[in-house]
Amino acid sequence: MTQATYFISDLHLSPSDVPTVQAYQQFMRHVVASKAEYLYILGDLFEYWLGDDQLDEPFYAEQVAEIAAVAQSGVKVFFMAGNRDLLVGRRFAKSGQLTVLPDPSLIHLQGQAILLGHGDRYCTDDIAYQRYRRLTHNPIVQWIWLHLPKKIRDKQIANLRLKSQQSNKNKNRMIMDVNLAAIETELQHSPARLLIHGHTHRPAQHQHQHGIRWVIPDWKKGHGGYLLSQDGQISLHSYPV
Repeated sequence: MTQATYFISDLHLSPSDVPTVQAYQQFMRHVVASKAEYLYILGDLFEYWLGDDQLDEPFYAEQVAEIAAVAQSGVKVFFMAGNRDLLVGRRFAKSGQLTVLPDPSLIHLQGQAILLGHGDRYCTDDIAYQRYRRLTHNPIVQWIWLHLPKKIRDKQIANLRLKSQQSNKNKNRMIMDVNLAAIETELQHSPARLLIHGHTHRPAQHQHQHGIRWVIPDWKKGHGGYLLSQDGQISLHSYPV
């Protein structure tokens, strides 16, 4: 039996959800560290990320230290930023002893090409969100943001989260899912016939004209899940079982 590759996303770790933090720590220590060869974290590990100076706060330093401990055990760790932790940087990567991947990224496992993404770029029906996404991915906007005092960033993030929650309540849930045409276009123009992403919080396997799509589970209140790739097969799992 070959070593295992684990895919997780959308844990949204925060001090306010202690059960999920505890489940994450147990998962990293007792599943990933002992069984994995590779770990891919495909975004939204944290509820928000103001910038790498967030590592000055003990809570966030502790969670990143869990990743470093996994890496020290011999697991190769890769991280792709999501919409909530878009601003991870070099200090984060060094502290977690991981490699940051662009979105999307093409990888190869056991000779199979796999396309990885966080998933939000495929939610093209949500026009307002895509406008916001283009703004937050602008390097100039990111530079300005990261040079603001941390107190101002804290306040602005709180306002943005509140507005997002209010906006999502009034949105049709369908426009918050991926656009199938966007998925087909991505697979059609990729050498991969397999796409893995998170973001939508709708774990499942989907068959498309040009390939297969797996959606990674989210985590909440101590319960979550992951995708496991082993012996050429991918499977969806809950955690804790």
